[in-house]
Amino acid sequence: MTQASICTIGDEILIGQIVDTNSSHISRALNSLGIKVTRMLSIGDDQNEIISSLTKELQDNEIVITTGGLGPTKDDITKAALGKLSLSQHNKTDEKQLEIIHRILSARGLDVLDINLAQASVPDTCEVIPNRMGTAPVMVFRFPEERFGHKATLYSLPGVPYEAIAALKDVLNDIKSHNEISDIFHKTIMTFGIAESALSKMIEEWENALPEDMHLAYLPNPLTGVRLRLSIYGGIKEEEEARIEAEFAKIKPVLGTYLYSYKDDTLESCIGELMKASGKTLSAAESCTGGTIAALMTSVPGSSEYFLGSVTSYANSVKTSVLGVPEEIIRKYGAVSSECVAAMAEGVRKLTGSDYSVATSGIAGPGGGSEEKPVGLVWIATSSKEGTETYRMNFKGDRKRNIERFAANALNFLRVKLVNELKH
Repeated sequence: MTQASICTIGDEILIGQIVDTNSSHISRALNSLGIKVTRMLSIGDDQNEIISSLTKELQDNEIVITTGGLGPTKDDITKAALGKLSLSQHNKTDEKQLEIIHRILSARGLDVLDINLAQASVPDTCEVIPNRMGTAPVMVFRFPEERFGHKATLYSLPGVPYEAIAALKDVLNDIKSHNEISDIFHKTIMTFGIAESALSKMIEEWENALPEDMHLAYLPNPLTGVRLRLSIYGGIKEEEEARIEAEFAKIKPVLGTYLYSYKDDTLESCIGELMKASGKTLSAAESCTGGTIAALMTSVPGSSEYFLGSVTSYANSVKTSVLGVPEEIIRKYGAVSSECVAAMAEGVRKLTGSDYSVATSGIAGPGGGSEEKPVGLVWIATSSKEGTETYRMNFKGDRKRNIERFAANALNFLRVKLVNELKH
């Protein structure tokens, strides 16, 4: 199987000045092509380090893709390092990239400076894929088998994300034309409501019995739960797809309602499918989540068919005057209570006329907690004509993470209620 390494070059990534998004885009593209990415590496602006690191990557992989370090300023030293690595004797001017440089700078009303023109100058050992979106070309270095023990190719892409992504299509076409590509197949199922460690224990027997060529990954996310991904490298895609489907089918009864989707999905999308299939409608009443549930639900295309609206009842006065929560409930039990959140859910359902509703009231922090009601406490309610249920949960995290967990768990309780009630 063809293997690849992705390397970012530049001190700005190592010091956290910018976030590397290029590697994830490139990795997804390579995987879809049937190429296994073995490593992602960040290298600083040091010529010797660039050369030694890339030498190691080329020894271990047939393909190495770099991004960054190709700007017009003196601190961008990648081109010189690649020249040394490829044993270049001199530079050459790529006329197609030179034309693009003139066109881009002219369109921006900028003077064409010597440092701009220098970007069209590349080592004589490379082939050039013109960069139509910027001034630094994509350089392609092909190394013979005797250099690294196998044929290897290095692609040097610009670091600007929209330029790198735009050039990726041409790079992939070049990779396909020069390499034998085998299939990679990934299949994902989604779970929620169970911790990664508990999930691992629950499916331990199944996981231990997986065929040796299947690789299982646990991918947790506070908003979507634990994603289980099975992968097979090599083989025939149609056959491997059927094998993975058969393996996942074995754990469906084990996972029960923890399993919510047989694809890479979200809770809000799953709820939307249930709503549309049943013709039911939904509303939300939010206090501690501050509109997060509404934002998640309305992020799904077509959600206007079933999501009627929400009330962000952050103040107690809004809970009582808009949602109709009795003042006595708040005086006696407090806003963060089973009684209050139940009244909120029933109030917003009555206010909007929806079939279902979900409500939250909690303490996201960092302040506002007490011994009885600590930071991270949330009460969640789901409501329909079949009845109203409330749930108490406690989390430990910062304000942002708590709010995400409050909202995600509220959606999950709603999902379970929908599955239980709509299947009858």
